[in-house]
Amino acid sequence: MAQQKSRHPAGQPPQHQGKRPGHQGPMNPQPSETRPGYRGSGKLRDKVALITGGDSGIGRAIAVLYAREGAKVGILYLNEDEDARETRRLVEAEGQPCTILSGDAGQEEICRNAVERMIADHGRLDIVINNAAEQHPQKSIEYITAEQLERTFRTNIFSQFFMVKAALPHLHEGACIVNTTSVTAYKGSPELLDYSATKGAIVAFTRSLSMALADRGIRVNAVAPGPIWTPLIPSTFDEEKVESFGSNVPMKRAGQPDEVAPCFVFLASADSSYMSGQVLHPNGGTVVNG
Repeated sequence: MAQQKSRHPAGQPPQHQGKRPGHQGPMNPQPSETRPGYRGSGKLRDKVALITGGDSGIGRAIAVLYAREGAKVGILYLNEDEDARETRRLVEAEGQPCTILSGDAGQEEICRNAVERMIADHGRLDIVINNAAEQHPQKSIEYITAEQLERTFRTNIFSQFFMVKAALPHLHEGACIVNTTSVTAYKGSPELLDYSATKGAIVAFTRSLSMALADRGIRVNAVAPGPIWTPLIPSTFDEEKVESFGSNVPMKRAGQPDEVAPCFVFLASADSSYMSGQVLHPNGGTVVNG
């Protein structure tokens, strides 16, 4: 237990990135994304996975662990080129190829192009991870513009519809889809009204899609992280909130991306073969229903 505490200390220094989306390089401390001590056992051997928002944070940690489990990986990201190249380096260090694709996952054509590229590179697609997201904290609903509302929904939920539509013709029996939702879908957030609404929509989308695709043998599940130390945090919260980020959960600290990624390994592997329409909750001990 002492080793776990030293790896994931509570609290972060005050910091803020003035540009969105956030970048991982300036973060202090750097997020933990490679899960030292995690040994792959071939759970995803020869699988092909496409991960949106795979350039940093949770998406990067998923890419690394998938590669360690034997999967070929592709990541779709917005414009964080340096972060994406680092993800590719980490995946290749695990002995697997990594296709990096820049584009807005909230645009249907971008999703189609990403899927087509993965099919061209690998001839198949087995796993779709819908992880791209953005948030824009506001003091009240009066400050949420129509443009912000549409942008948040487009990135967080439209992207998942578009990616599933693009991927579905190539997904076979035994394939799986894993969507990233959030603890805010269950407990709410007064400063993240539009973000939380999209995350609630993702829960409903996951459950409905799992029912729609059950006859095809395609499983659909989701992960609802709590406060996780990713570039989204210093790029959207002020310094004071960053410093206290994660302190309000029972474990009294923010989680790390590589504490969430094993959930995505489990849901993409045969270990979860009898699970669909479910949500896992790596959230630092917050008890939620559903």
